[in-house]
Parts: sequence; C-alpha cells; structure tokens
Amino acid sequence: MSVSFPYRMPPITPVVSAEQVPSAVNVAIVGGGIIGVSAAFELARRGVRVAVLEKGFVGGEQSGRNWGWVRLAGRDTRELPLMLQSHSIWETLHQETGVDVGYRKRGIIYRAKTAQARERYDRWAGAARDFGIDVRNLAHDDVAHVVTGLGRKTFGGIFVPQDAAAEPQLAAPAIAARAQRDGAVILQNCAVRGLDIEAGRVAGVVTEKGRIRASTVIVAGGVWSSHFLRRHGVRLPQLKVLSSVMRTAPVEAGIEPTVGFSDFTLRKRMDGGYTVASSATSLVDIVPDSFRFFREFFPAFRMERKSLTFNFGKPFFDALIGHRARSLTEKSIYEKIRVLDPSPDKSFLTKVEAHMRASVPALRDVAIAQSWGGMIDTMPDVIPVISQVEALPGLIIGTGFSGHGFGIGPGAGRLLSDLATGDAPCVDPSPFRFSRFSDGSRLEIQHWL
Repeated sequence: MSVSFPYRMPPITPVVSAEQVPSAVNVAIVGGGIIGVSAAFELARRGVRVAVLEKGFVGGEQSGRNWGWVRLAGRDTRELPLMLQSHSIWETLHQETGVDVGYRKRGIIYRAKTAQARERYDRWAGAARDFGIDVRNLAHDDVAHVVTGLGRKTFGGIFVPQDAAAEPQLAAPAIAARAQRDGAVILQNCAVRGLDIEAGRVAGVVTEKGRIRASTVIVAGGVWSSHFLRRHGVRLPQLKVLSSVMRTAPVEAGIEPTVGFSDFTLRKRMDGGYTVASSATSLVDIVPDSFRFFREFFPAFRMERKSLTFNFGKPFFDALIGHRARSLTEKSIYEKIRVLDPSPDKSFLTKVEAHMRASVPALRDVAIAQSWGGMIDTMPDVIPVISQVEALPGLIIGTGFSGHGFGIGPGAGRLLSDLATGDAPCVDPSPFRFSRFSDGSRLEIQHWL
C-alpha cells in the first residue's frame, strides 16, 4: 500500500536510520542536509567515526527543495576554487554512490536583460577565466538558438559549458547512504538540543535521545544554525529567505542547458519536466533576528532592496515566543518543527509562470505539476561560513550558503572534513572564516547577476 508524502516538496529518497545511538564518535554533525552528509561522506572514507544527527529526515529542508543547479556561472569569485572541487566530486558521484543522482553536464546560460547586466556578466567572465573556467560570451542570436522562438529581446549573455544540474531529492540521500556504507552513523528524527561543553571546549552533543561524546562538532543546520549557536554565546549573523519553486509536467521543449532569465529560470529534470523558479524577488519575513543583525545586513538590504519583499506577521511572534532557549532536558523547537515546510509564494509563482509561458513557445501550454517553498540560509556577504570557532575549540560551522549550497555542497563537505581532521585544506578557507564578522573586516558583496 502506498503512503502519501506529507510535505509540499517532491518526494525524497528515504534513508534508513541507524538503530542505536552511539555513545561516542570522533565527529558529530548537526544537520542532515547536503552539507552535513557530504562532510560525513568525506570523513567516513578517511576512517573517522562520524555521526550525522538530523531532527527530521535527510534532505528534508532546503537541500531537497532547491533548484538543482550545479554552477560556476555567476558565482562569487571567492567560491570558485571550492566549486571547482565540488564539480570534481559531482562527476564521480554516480560511481561512488551507485545512484544516478541526475547529474548532467548540459551547461548553464545567463541571459542579459539590459546592457548593464551584459557588462556585469562580461566582467565576471573575465574574472572566471583567471580560474581556468571556460566562459563563452553569447550574442542575442545564440540565446535564441537555445530557446527556440524566444519571445523577447536580449543583450546576449554568458554560457559555462562545464556547468551541470542534478536532482535534489536524490543527491543528499545517495551521499548519506554511501557514507553509511563507509561506516558513518545516520540518525534521523534525532534532534540535537545543544552542545556538551567541558572545560571551555566541545565535548559532544546533547540530543533528544541522550548525550553523544565527540571531540569535534560540525554545525551544518541551515537556517537553524544561528539559533542553535546562540545558546552557547556564538553570534552568527544569519537570516532566512523564502524560495518558491515549481515543476512542470514532462514536455518536449528541446531546451537542454539550464537557462537563467531575469524573471524566470529553467532547469531540465530527469523526469522530462522543468524546474521553474526566479530570484527576481525574494520574500523576507521580519523576525527578531532582522533587528539583531540589522547592522551586518544593512548593506545587502540596500543593494538588493528592489528585489526584496518584506512581511511582518506571524513568523515574528513565532520566533519571539517559540524559539526561546530551554533547558537541555526539555523538548526543543527542533523537536516541535521536525521539517520546515513553508508554503510557496503563490502570487509570485503566478507571475513567474506567466513570464515563462509568454517567452517560451514550447512551454506555453505545459501543466504545472507541483509547487513548493524552502527557506534559504543567507549571510550578510552572501557567502558561507566554513570555519572553526576559536572561542570554542572543537566547534566547526558549515552554514549560510545563501542559495548556493546544493552545487557547492560536496566541496564544502570536503573542506569541513579537512578542518575536522587537521588535513591540509583543499582550498584556502580564509574567505569563509567565522571571524570576518568580528575582526573589523569589510564585508564585500559581489553583485554579478
């Protein structure tokens, strides 16, 4: 008998949880998204005893709800070395996991709406070529050739042929299952209430199912990370943004590369449909953290103000009342909200759908099969924290991927593993250091797209 999937997202491949909670491991990972399971994948293959602790299920939040892009195109140049690492991992995931996660190297195109956008793309292309990335500048006719019958003028764009896409509902579970086969412990429905600290350093975690000793803890909790760390005096300036996504029914549209327009994006899916979304407008709930981190986020708000829609209402009071720290012996917010399953912004998706139908003749009559929402964990400078915390030895943070986390996730897991084991880091970790928010550094925001 089939059982309905109770969440708004497309059904995700289930992962079997471990039957027993270990008393001790070398590394405990808080969060079973693609960052956490990728770190476990890397650590387990190095022979490290590691446990992933997930309050809901693997990939249940943004890691299973994103657009599925695996991109270099338009990425912050500080992330490019890590994204190149990630691409090399994605290319072998099918062989490593035994699962076709949908990784297809069809390239990504960004189409320029204005001459100013084209200038930004061209500047990014020049910077990316310094990293050995093949970037091709496109004229209007080149874009129109990819999207036959394109019903709008363009100023050309850029194409990165080595870019790819994969299926979010397959990838994190496949990586987790491979980590299990290498010895990692995956515990779902096991919320971590807080850190266990002894003599000023991390000694493990306190879960709803008991304590687990660990000399190193990686916090990869997505939008929950800042709240989790606040209990222990670690101030992480992080906010969340709603991303609304939909998918079409299977259709013969003939569009192979992933394409980003100013008001909608298309990514071909394994099932023959397209994932459709847009970053033209983001819905931001005003919550207590909006005021707590206002100083750090003000430059980003000012730069992106035209693309932000603010909402004040129930989420503010839910956070004010429901997210208060409780004793580690009490039921936590992580047990009350096992899976953050927000409603998509229907009015926004209606506009996105209209732009898609008006611009792409092959999709004019396609049915919309499903829509869903996910919460993006964002940082003031729109790049993640992948870093040790000097004030609390044994603590490592891997969060704040600002909508870039799916594609870069396997590379981020490798870097987190390097930090946890003391191995030489696969890339320079300094751009992602936690201390940048407190050492007087100027927070740079790169605006390419």
